[in-house]
Amino acid sequence: MGVYAGIAAMHDEMRQWRRYFHSFPETAYEEVQTAAFIGKKLQSFGLDVVQGLGMTGVVATLTAGASGKKIALRADMDALFIEERNDLSYKSCHPGKMHACGHDGHSAMLLGAAKYLAERRHFDGTVYFIFQPAEEGRAGAKKMLDDGLFERFPVQAVYGLHNFPDIPAGHFAVKSGAMMASLDCFEIAYRGTATHAAMPHLGNDVMLGAAQLVTALQSIVSRNIDPAEAAVVSITQIHGGNTWNAIPEEIVLRGTYRCFSQSVQAQVQDKIRHIAEAAARCFELQAEIRFNPENPGYPVTVNSEHETACAIEAARAVVGNQALNLEPAASMGSEDFAFMLQQKPGCYIWLGNGPGTGGCLLHNPHYDFNDEILPIGASYWVKLVEMQLAKAD
Repeated sequence: MGVYAGIAAMHDEMRQWRRYFHSFPETAYEEVQTAAFIGKKLQSFGLDVVQGLGMTGVVATLTAGASGKKIALRADMDALFIEERNDLSYKSCHPGKMHACGHDGHSAMLLGAAKYLAERRHFDGTVYFIFQPAEEGRAGAKKMLDDGLFERFPVQAVYGLHNFPDIPAGHFAVKSGAMMASLDCFEIAYRGTATHAAMPHLGNDVMLGAAQLVTALQSIVSRNIDPAEAAVVSITQIHGGNTWNAIPEEIVLRGTYRCFSQSVQAQVQDKIRHIAEAAARCFELQAEIRFNPENPGYPVTVNSEHETACAIEAARAVVGNQALNLEPAASMGSEDFAFMLQQKPGCYIWLGNGPGTGGCLLHNPHYDFNDEILPIGASYWVKLVEMQLAKAD
């Protein structure tokens, strides 16, 4: 079948939307301008629009026919705290912020699908279009759920889509089961007795304790986790000291761990705590250990079997078998769409953005969404709706 002709005709319009979002990136829970633009467009298409769910989230409702079937389609809106290094006519106008993950493209594709479906209404049921804030580590999906998303907009299934560099442009990849890893963060503070750098024997060296801890934590995956399982533990920050000739009183380490099962998740957390406390005792330090100190961790993103089959059917109808990978390796990246999948069955699919060469990888200052895949993503959304909410013959 391929791309819908009506959506292909909207390509330039979707490109303009996408580049507008790219020019004015807004980070978690600050997507005021983005949400206003999206809400205004959805209203102009004739949809019922609710704004402010989950602080800055937008949900639009489109009903056709009399069926009681209801599904939801979700796109994320937020940008990242990254200084853009591209030389583009639509380069970020907000210093230190950019759409380095393609949420600008996700929003444009879902807007395109909403416009097309509102014009044709070739389905029987209700579609909820969810434009979610704060996916990037701030759990906007959970915030929307806590604000009553699925109570106010009850659905039988929910679907998400994310672009993915290094998958050929316009190809889809999806499978049932785990698609994205869990995300948890930790913070470990060591406190000791500060002393002159020339007299370390008079104090308790937090630097030495931290150095041993970084090394010891790497043993968790290599020596405590079943080799058949997947997990990663990474130290990403170390803060301590402010002069050349003094051993500080305190040092703080922060990091993240990711895996694909709750049992491994619990095992890793237990080992981090055990190793941190043991290392502190070795060097006579006090330890304070906190998990997910600022934001909730993300669960594993798990696709349900039936809804994945539905997503595969829709993707196949748009791009054919030759552009469909049904055995992708699960990603150690994480996704807060997982919170929605904990409450409703659904599927999270990847759409290829093309080669990641030249720094065009997710969360890279040279990343840019591939506008050529806009009609493919929008057509997938429309096909999914028309198949799941098919009119009776």
